[in-house]
Amino acid sequence: MSICIWSQITISGKVTFKNKALKDINITLKDTYDGATSDANGNYSFTTTESGNQVLVFSGNNYESVEIPIKIDGKDLSIPANLKSQINEINAVVITAGSIEASDKKRATALLTPLDIYTTAGADGQISSALGYLPGVQKVGETEGLFVRGGTGAETKIFMDGNLINNYFTNSVPGIAGRDRFNTSLFKGNIFSSGGYSAVYGQALSSVLILESVDLPETTSFDFGVSPIFISANYQKLNQNKTASWGVAGSYSNLGLMGKLFNFNTDFGKYPQGYGFDGNFRIKTKKGGFIKYYGSVDQNQLSVESESLEKDFDRNNVSLKGQNMYHNLSYKEKFGKYLINIGGSYTFNSNDLNFANLLNDVEINQTQINSQSNYINGKLVVERKVGINTVRAGFELNNADEKMNYGFYEKNYKDLISSAFAETDLIFTNDLSAKIGARTEHSSYLDKWNFSPRVALAFRISKNWTTSLAYGMFYQNPESRYLISNNFDFQRADHYIFQVQKNADGRNLRFEAFYKNYDKLIKTSSVSNESSLSPNNQYTQFASNNSGGGFAKGIELFWRDKKTFKDIDYWITYSYLDSKRDFLNYPFSLAPNFASKHTLNVVAKKFIMDWKTGFNMSYTYAKGRPYYDIISNNGENILRNQGKLKDFSGLNFSVNYVPSVGKKDSKSFTVFVLSINNILGNKNVYGFNYSADGNTRTAVRPPVNTFVFVGVFVSFGVDKTNDAINNNL
Repeated sequence: MSICIWSQITISGKVTFKNKALKDINITLKDTYDGATSDANGNYSFTTTESGNQVLVFSGNNYESVEIPIKIDGKDLSIPANLKSQINEINAVVITAGSIEASDKKRATALLTPLDIYTTAGADGQISSALGYLPGVQKVGETEGLFVRGGTGAETKIFMDGNLINNYFTNSVPGIAGRDRFNTSLFKGNIFSSGGYSAVYGQALSSVLILESVDLPETTSFDFGVSPIFISANYQKLNQNKTASWGVAGSYSNLGLMGKLFNFNTDFGKYPQGYGFDGNFRIKTKKGGFIKYYGSVDQNQLSVESESLEKDFDRNNVSLKGQNMYHNLSYKEKFGKYLINIGGSYTFNSNDLNFANLLNDVEINQTQINSQSNYINGKLVVERKVGINTVRAGFELNNADEKMNYGFYEKNYKDLISSAFAETDLIFTNDLSAKIGARTEHSSYLDKWNFSPRVALAFRISKNWTTSLAYGMFYQNPESRYLISNNFDFQRADHYIFQVQKNADGRNLRFEAFYKNYDKLIKTSSVSNESSLSPNNQYTQFASNNSGGGFAKGIELFWRDKKTFKDIDYWITYSYLDSKRDFLNYPFSLAPNFASKHTLNVVAKKFIMDWKTGFNMSYTYAKGRPYYDIISNNGENILRNQGKLKDFSGLNFSVNYVPSVGKKDSKSFTVFVLSINNILGNKNVYGFNYSADGNTRTAVRPPVNTFVFVGVFVSFGVDKTNDAINNNL
């Protein structure tokens, strides 16, 4: 006869992390079913009939597993455990100083998706216009470009799939801003860095906009849009295996009809008009990589007449004809432990401007300014994971070949900028991470090198609060249109950024403070007397030295809330900017004429399901910018007149009706759009043009005070209903 005695003992204890109790930690005897879960106070307790040498395992999300050897000999045991945080890329705090990202929703600090852009009233479906409702971007309506934190539009560079986009905006004439060349729907996301950006990018004193194109379309589709301003069509073909696609698109625009319906401030001799075509293909490789190509051609033209400020003439006329071609090819693939990104872009741009004075409808003077530019960009980035950290490095080449004829002067400009860069993303703990990098560049035209270190840190203060710091040196060649010799150096800006952010429960709050120091900015002088053909004298200024400098400092607030009010998504931004510059033809240090001290934006969106209608509103207020009348007198720049513009304000409203919402298996997706920009009709002023003697001036105004747009957009083959609902179309 044999007798078996089962001895049951209790194992208990407390689980902590940095002396704080941990809840929901799993505790088990290894290779058994015996165990428990810690309570709110970190305590656990369970019974077991096991005996002898065993292993007690403690495990939980975001913590490293701990194994403690124990010996069970019939007595109750008390086993405490102190766990360590599990360090991984997903849980690690993300560096966000200076950046607003919309390419990775899990890490995004503030989303600005394509639908966000399309549904922001006043943005006109343009990425650059929508970014104007984010903190740090100045409201500059008379010229194209992103003017960020006291920087000019030329100091922001734009990239597509890592490759530089030259001439992102359409060609333009003085006082009228060009539009985005690229359709917003081409891109699945963007990263807008208002400062302190990665060493992977360069030649931008202020900021970069990094656009990421879509991979493959959901299915084969056909889209078209019709409005009094333009017609457009787009076809995308997806293969049966969903591994490759190709597409073509075309558009034609003409502002003539709207010019007859509205009272324009601008007297167009020929209303802005143009056409464009583009094509693409995308191939998904067997290893999950992508080959992407995008190409486009476009042409635009217009002419503007204005009353002459000089008694010898009746009117002035400026006409434009512009052509552009762009190609972008990129390849992304993983080879073993290495991720390879390689690509290149090519840009051709032709710009023909003709200035003329008229007397009794007869041209008295005529000046032509013609330019042709070819740009080639090539880039290689190699990335590898080293544990949980990431190391990346690469090379970049930018070649420029420009021919310019100013009527009285011809020049050829050629430059090859060779760059090398390296940086690493370091994760020390889930609460502390860093990005450390450096970039070096050589300009063949300047025959000089630069070296720019960059570093950023991020620290998680609590569950929802993080803080980031960023510092970096940034270099940029002087704008080629001002250069008549190579006796110059790189322009330089040093960025210092501090940010605190809270992101939780559908709400995002950001506070950011920054300081930028500018050095070696170019100074210009006039090569001729003041010309009535070019009232702003911007085409007769040429660089004389690199002695300029300046600073920009300020604070920015961003608040976005999708939770407080049912079905309403809104955001509010405020920017304070204090900046002074001694550059170009400024006779001494002045607040830039494109910089407003105070800027406030409010954007709100609501979709009413029962009405199948979305309502969108935006409002902008900007304190009046300074204006200057600067002339050249015997080779010396003199400030003849100055003042402050009246404050800028604009209320925009749009309505989108989506009849297919709620319909199952809808084969088409239609959106009817009505938008009104500056619905209150405020008469905003962007600056002044002066006569040669300075006694007479005219205001630079937007082409029209209030603009109404109506349009219909139809898509066949892609059901976008869920996107419309989820993104508050």
